[in-house]
Amino acid sequence: MWMMNAMAQNDRITDVVSREQSRLLQFIRRRVPDLRDAEDVLQDVFYKLVEANRFLMPIDHLTGWLFRVARNRITDLFRKRSIELDDDDVLDLEALLPSSDAGPEASYVRGLLLEELRAAFDELPKEQRDVFVAHELEGRSFKEIAVETGVGVNTLLSRKRYAVLHLRKRLQHIYDEITNE
Repeated sequence: MWMMNAMAQNDRITDVVSREQSRLLQFIRRRVPDLRDAEDVLQDVFYKLVEANRFLMPIDHLTGWLFRVARNRITDLFRKRSIELDDDDVLDLEALLPSSDAGPEASYVRGLLLEELRAAFDELPKEQRDVFVAHELEGRSFKEIAVETGVGVNTLLSRKRYAVLHLRKRLQHIYDEITNE
């Protein structure tokens, strides 16, 4: 009986992996530029699924749970690489970009992207930059940021929205150039 139960659990996990793998990898790749890192995050997510299944942890909404675990693993990856603001409040974006080992053209594009990203971040008001970094790169919730800063959640949401709009507008031409090549 135990063996049949274990086989049924393995079949359920196999079904979930095959059903959610490509969507989950796309989600991760939008946030993690390096394919190897993205695949590692994906493997960590499925490992957590197997572990949760082994310990009979109840998971109410499986798809939501998988994406939440992925988001947490991405945050862990960025924290591990110590992505944080330096003394001049300039974001260290080196760890977010693909390797420059891909040749001279990749090195040139990487340098151009870094320069543009830093300039775009520098143009943001400090309040907008701080909430953007806290939420997007450090993975903190707006509720956590609100408690820490004493600023209301709606104000934080607004600041992040303005930061995103500015960054989109400021970096759109680079995105267009890269995607049209």
